[in-house]
Amino acid sequence: MKKDDLCISNKTFSSRLLVGTGKYKDEIEALKSIEISGAEIVTVAVRRIDFSNKNSQSILDFISPDKFTILPNTAGSYNVKDAVRMAKLGREILGGEELVKLEVLNDPETLLPNMDMTIKAAEILVKENFDVMVYCTSDYESCKKLEDLGCVSIMPLAAPIGSGLGIIEPDKIQRIIDSVSVPVIIDAGIGTASDASIAMEMGADAVLLNTAIAKSKNPLDMAMSMKLAVQSGRLSFKSGRIPKSNASPSSPLSGIIES
Repeated sequence: MKKDDLCISNKTFSSRLLVGTGKYKDEIEALKSIEISGAEIVTVAVRRIDFSNKNSQSILDFISPDKFTILPNTAGSYNVKDAVRMAKLGREILGGEELVKLEVLNDPETLLPNMDMTIKAAEILVKENFDVMVYCTSDYESCKKLEDLGCVSIMPLAAPIGSGLGIIEPDKIQRIIDSVSVPVIIDAGIGTASDASIAMEMGADAVLLNTAIAKSKNPLDMAMSMKLAVQSGRLSFKSGRIPKSNASPSSPLSGIIES
């Protein structure tokens, strides 16, 4: 089997599953789940890091930048100013890491992206030499605009964060996958392994998820399930499915020896 790396900006990764670090019962469970998932890119919300208490531990005390690519995200930002500030803080924390996941949200209830503010923040961050991976809606025009601005990855949500509804607008997602030249990573709404596999079978470059693992009954097993689902879906996509058609015999009828 040929090597099939995920390429984001100037970096390559063997895993096409990205995972978050929140909502676990503790950091030990988070670390074990991340390791089992095989993920190489791990997102960390900058707002979750407590700088006021030097004695407090954060997930950064458990996941090593020597082993993982830590992707700071601006989760919890509701305006351009806060998102840009969180991105800069994340870069400072990680010693100049240019990769950032941009999130600018509408409200704390739905956690849906505010696309006008997202586009404005993306433009600022790209100009300041960030490699912007951007959480967005499945609106085609917005995704193309973000690509044109120089974002290194487009990350449309499958469904609202934490909903577990799977891909609720597959036609819109498919159009983005087919039209955007930078990696398309399905972000938010994945509920189970079949959702992740379907996303990859559609041709998505990767899947990012958190709640589906962290809030499952057995996060360690679910982490393995998601790892295998992403691998299976990617292999299925690359193999090329048969065209859909009306029912037909699975075995050819010509050339049959009649008794």
